[in-house]
Amino acid sequence: QVQLVESGGGLVQAGASLKLSCAASGRPFSDYAMGWFRQAPGKGREFVATISWNGGYTDYTDSVKGRFTISRDNAKNTVYLQMNSLKPEDTAAYYCAAKRLGPSTTASTYDVWGQGTQVTVSS
Repeated sequence: QVQLVESGGGLVQAGASLKLSCAASGRPFSDYAMGWFRQAPGKGREFVATISWNGGYTDYTDSVKGRFTISRDNAKNTVYLQMNSLKPEDTAAYYCAAKRLGPSTTASTYDVWGQGTQVTVSS
């Protein structure tokens, strides 16, 4: 089973950019589709973005389309989330997740989760 470690979170002002990374170890990274989810205080876990094993397919929640980009480097066993034009409503703990077979927007279909990295956007 793959293990996941996120990094790159922080405190930024509205309009800034951050790039989150999720490093995988264990089973071959290319066996997995990957996803990013987020959870704000008092709210449920929300889908953000997903990517297929080879990067050929991506999907995003409407609120981040045009601002966030998910990508992966299978040679480095890493998936990224580039976040531009950040808004205070993007404030949350961000989690990467891995699943066998195809990408998904549904958290319950993911098998492995990282520990999360906090993103805080001030107005």
